[in-house]
Amino acid sequence: MRKCVGIALAVIGGIAAGALASPTRSAAETVRIAHSTWVGYGPLYIARDKGFFKNHGIDVDLIVMEDPKERFPAMLADKIDMIASTVDTGILYLKKPDQFQYVVAIDDSDGGDGIVATKEITSIADLKGKSVAVSEGSVSEFYLNVLLAKAKLSESDLKTVNMAAPEAGAAFVAKKVDAAVTWEPWLSRGKKTDFGHLLVDSSTSPGLITDVVTATKDYVTKHQKETKAVVDAWNDAVAYARAHPEEANVIMAKGVGGWLKDPKVFGETLKGIKFYGAADNKTFFGTKEKPGPLRQTVQQAIDIWSSHGKLQVKLTPDDIINYSFVND
Repeated sequence: MRKCVGIALAVIGGIAAGALASPTRSAAETVRIAHSTWVGYGPLYIARDKGFFKNHGIDVDLIVMEDPKERFPAMLADKIDMIASTVDTGILYLKKPDQFQYVVAIDDSDGGDGIVATKEITSIADLKGKSVAVSEGSVSEFYLNVLLAKAKLSESDLKTVNMAAPEAGAAFVAKKVDAAVTWEPWLSRGKKTDFGHLLVDSSTSPGLITDVVTATKDYVTKHQKETKAVVDAWNDAVAYARAHPEEANVIMAKGVGGWLKDPKVFGETLKGIKFYGAADNKTFFGTKEKPGPLRQTVQQAIDIWSSHGKLQVKLTPDDIINYSFVND
């Protein structure tokens, strides 16, 4: 989920990165938000095209940047202001415990991610000793490790093959690996083979594979009004998408583009996620005194990436979860 899909998207990402080379901002009130090509980010374009951002007093530039290795350094260099990305990804780039702030949840994978495997593999425990294609350092690896831990296994018990999620799915369909951690449309393609089936998908682990809007603590401190405006406009856009699904899909497909530019494809892919609106965010975040499920997801990410030696700092969930904007 949320990775580069093909050469065309790489070109788009390169163009976006080039556009960011300018050292000056277009306007003080403009918020620059970067994201990859993913269905969950569609409401950002509803907020832009239906005027919800402007209604809350801000202009927003939406920038496609596929690779998180570009996005997070760009934010730290003040070339962008916010990033839409998965909960587990942001902590990989922290150089100080509270350097980033998660201000609003965007979407939750609800069957859009999963593992396809040969029919002989009927449980996570059966993955032991099998060849499993998974993208290292990605949300797919995070997801796999959470499932492995529940089965009292670790990656060292598998024969992992490092591949981006679409390539992992394609490798499984070509019978090159025993299992693959991937997402749609490769989950469906894997299920349709005569040798494969869906071992598990993200519908069984709500709140685990979740996207959030991330900003630096410095930006949030200096731009509280703009940050709050982004959160409120997002919630307005989700409400609009729920009230006008067909029109919303057209707007979102056109805006997100890439492999999702066809509203039909966008709508089909949308079935695998759940958008977070205002009420959902209050429940998911909770408060510092009574935290919601987000805290557990962040802690799982900290535990897993720490065990893999991928974190640059020690942190707690409360270092990066900002409860104020969804509860204001």
